[in-house]
Amino acid sequence: MFKLKVADAKLLRDMTTAISILVDEATFKMDAEGLKLRAMDPSRVAMVDFEWPKTVFEEYTCTEPTKMCINVSELLKLLRRTGRDEAVELSLDEKTARLQIRITGRYTRNFTMPTLEASEEEVPTPKITFNVRAKTTTEGLRQAIEDAQLVSDHVRIEADTEKLVLNAAGDLMGATIELKKGSDALLELEAKESSKATFSLSYLSEIIKAASTTSEIATLEFSTDMPIRLDFQQPKEGRLTFYLAPRIETE
Repeated sequence: MFKLKVADAKLLRDMTTAISILVDEATFKMDAEGLKLRAMDPSRVAMVDFEWPKTVFEEYTCTEPTKMCINVSELLKLLRRTGRDEAVELSLDEKTARLQIRITGRYTRNFTMPTLEASEEEVPTPKITFNVRAKTTTEGLRQAIEDAQLVSDHVRIEADTEKLVLNAAGDLMGATIELKKGSDALLELEAKESSKATFSLSYLSEIIKAASTTSEIATLEFSTDMPIRLDFQQPKEGRLTFYLAPRIETE
């Protein structure tokens, strides 16, 4: 048996939106401790690692470990119909293999949607040593990424002990965005050694834009020409983390 209730529909809607930017079909794992998802996008360039412990939910019941695969986009269509101060209940009808969605607030709505065949692929957590760790405001990071997008489709992120720098260069224009340690946007910065790596702005912008609705603080970790880890601070020990592979530049 599996059933959960989220008192604030917006919380579930925003989290589903963040997941939907990378995966359309998501296999969630549920057990007595909470809900988890770890999945890669179809191109295997990016990964999402999500966890909501049972403390996030107003109600949470899971009598035995189970998997559930759903079409995230279809669920999001329903969640976008939710309003302020509405609650959402999700439960799995094991006889029909359908997900039951109950939205209560201004009035009560009940929907059902089919579950899909759960993926058996186990996506491991990347084992990477990071030389740079930077904590920023999500809004500050979003604005910096949008500035870089004005001139290019990729950005080189560099860091030393004093600043985080985003460099973007296009055919006609270039941009350098500098976040200094201790500024309003860059809250913390630790660098074991100066590092730099280049990433796709289309992925970065979508990740940060979606995650900015769930979190005010973002932590970036990276090393030279290695994947970047983007962790977005969540309430009640929840986790929303993305990994993005670097773009390898050729001379």
